Amino acid sequence: MWHSAVLAFRTSKNAGILPSLYSHSISSRLFPGVLRYMCSEAKKLCSERMAKKRIGTHNGTFHCDEVLACFFLRQLPEYSDAEIIRTRDPAKLADCDIVVDVGGEFDPKKHRYDHHQRTFAESFSSLCPEKRWVTKLSSAGLVYLHFGRQLLAQLTQLSENDKTLEMLYDKLYENFVEEIDAIDNGISQYEGEARYAISTTLSARVGHLNPCWNSKSQDTEEGFQKALKMVGDEFLERLDFYKSAWLPARTVVEEAIRQRHQVDPSGEVVFFSQGGCPWKEHLFALEKDLKVETPIKFVLYPDQNGQWRIQCVPAGLNTFQNRLSLQEEWRGVRDEALSELSGIKGCIFVHAGGFIGGNKTREGALEMARRTLQAAAQCPANGST
Repeated sequence: MWHSAVLAFRTSKNAGILPSLYSHSISSRLFPGVLRYMCSEAKKLCSERMAKKRIGTHNGTFHCDEVLACFFLRQLPEYSDAEIIRTRDPAKLADCDIVVDVGGEFDPKKHRYDHHQRTFAESFSSLCPEKRWVTKLSSAGLVYLHFGRQLLAQLTQLSENDKTLEMLYDKLYENFVEEIDAIDNGISQYEGEARYAISTTLSARVGHLNPCWNSKSQDTEEGFQKALKMVGDEFLERLDFYKSAWLPARTVVEEAIRQRHQVDPSGEVVFFSQGGCPWKEHLFALEKDLKVETPIKFVLYPDQNGQWRIQCVPAGLNTFQNRLSLQEEWRGVRDEALSELSGIKGCIFVHAGGFIGGNKTREGALEMARRTLQAAAQCPANGST
C-alpha cells in the first residue's frame, strides 16, 4: 500500500506540500509506511556513501603509471565503484582508502604507494627476491606487484595459486608494466644515444592527452578519464592475447620438443603443424625445464601458402645472432638456382641474413636443416652469425 502512497506523492501536482506535510504531526499517522521507507532509503544512501572507497592520486598533469594503477584497482571488487580523488591536499589524501603516486609514502600496510621519495629504490626483485626484474618501480608496478595476482584472478577466473596465472603475472609485468615503470622513472633501455625516436609508447600517448601548454583550459579531468579507458583497453587486450594465444602456444612447443627425436635423430630440429605460433620464449624456457642437453637449432612449420619454412633458433630472445645459421653459400639465392646449388628439390629461398629459408615441402625443409647440421659438424666455423 505504501508503494501507492509514494507514487501518489511523486506524481501529484500538490507534491510541493510534501515537506510541510512531513513536518506536520499528522503525517506520521497518515503515512507511517512512507516515512519508514523514506528513512530507510536515506540511511541506505548514507551507508553507501560512507562505504564507497576512495582512490587518491595527484591532480594536474597525469602520467601513464598512476592512470594504470587506478585502472588496476578499479578491476578489483573492493575498488570497483571507488571514486578517484585527484588532489595533492594531504588532508584529502588522508581520507582516501588507498593512495597512488602521491603523498611521499610507500607503506603497503596503510595502502600508500608512492615512489617519488628520495629513499625509494624498490624493484620487483628487492620486494620479491624470487623475481628477476631490477627496474625501479613506479606506482603502476607497485600496485601490480601487490594486487596483480588478485587482479588477474578476477579477470581470468583462474585461481591465484594456479601456475598458469603466475606465468601470466610474470609475462604481463615484463611485457607491459615494466616499460611504464622504466619510462616514468627515466630509465633508458640501453646505454648510448638512440638512433631514432620512439614516440608512440603507451606512456607517450597518455602524455598527449594532457592539455597543451598554451591551451586556454588546463583542466586535466577529461584527459585523465580518456587515459584511464585507453590504458585499460590495452591492458585487457594484451591479457586476452597472452591467455588465449601465448599460453596455448606453450603446450604446442612442449609437445614439439618432446617429439624432436622423431623429426630428426639429432634432436636439433622441431616441427610445428601450424605456422604463426609464438615459440621463441617458450622454447628457451622449456629447454631449461625439460633439461634439453643439445640446444635446438631449427624450427619447421607451414606458411600461409601451404609451403614450408625453416627458421633458425636465435642465440637469445633479444639478438639477431643464431645458434646456427643456414649455409652461407645458400644465402640470397632463390628457386631453381638454390635447388641446384644445394642439391635439394623444391627450394624457394634462403634469406640473405641466413636466419630463415623456404621449401615447397616439409621433407625439403627438413633436408635443408640436416645439410646445415652436417656442414656445421664438418666445419664448426659455419656457426652463428
